[in-house]
Amino acid sequence: MKKNTALKIVNPILGTLLLCQVLTGLLHSLLPRDVFEILHQANGIALAVMATLHLALNWNWVKATFFQRTPAVVK
Repeated sequence: MKKNTALKIVNPILGTLLLCQVLTGLLHSLLPRDVFEILHQANGIALAVMATLHLALNWNWVKATFFQRTPAVVK
């Protein structure tokens, strides 16, 4: 699978998981405790996995943007 195709799949899933995590956190008082614990924990694990996959797929951009060396200034 090409990287762009994988990102087209991963990014919407990542966004959906993030939204679900936020909503279960904000609305935890409206959910039964058992349901909240299962949803929030399972969603958190899936979110961490998808975020790691997203980072791995974009690693070249991360390296180029954040880890590039700046040329030394000669005075």
